[in-house]
Amino acid sequence: MEKQESIAPPLKYKKWIILLSIVIPVAVAILFGIRIPNVAPLNFLPPIYASINGITAVLLIFALVSIKQKNIVLHQRLMKFAIALSVIFLGMYVAYHMTSDPTTYGGEGLIRNIYFFILITHIILSIGIIPMVLITYVKAISKLFEDHKRIARITFPIWLYIAVTGVIVYLMISPYYVS
Repeated sequence: MEKQESIAPPLKYKKWIILLSIVIPVAVAILFGIRIPNVAPLNFLPPIYASINGITAVLLIFALVSIKQKNIVLHQRLMKFAIALSVIFLGMYVAYHMTSDPTTYGGEGLIRNIYFFILITHIILSIGIIPMVLITYVKAISKLFEDHKRIARITFPIWLYIAVTGVIVYLMISPYYVS
């Protein structure tokens, strides 16, 4: 019988993964409730962070193609860049929401339901993807490649969905932003 690797991350990383998976969503939720007084709204950020989501989606696809072509170095670089862009996105997203009032979606009827379905699934999956990306990354840097591959098959489509729906949500709500 073949030895099965565990989906659990190596112990030395487990505490960090748990900590970051809790602290990041809690910090974002808390910061969402804080408005920085006497600061002009950072209205230029939404198209930038939507573009970052789009670039992340493209990087994820190229990373998948590169690993299927056995180009491990390119795959590693693309994945590190995608993670870095996700961190930058998060910083910009929080900064925007700390300086701006919430934007109300103005669509009506079926399109409104579609918008909220996409938005809600995007938000929920964005919280859940944090530990998934971290575990997938830790498996790779720990050279547990079979385990990395197994969890990446789940992480990849969810992360791609989040990146793509981030762009879609922006495009759907952008006509309602107050300048």
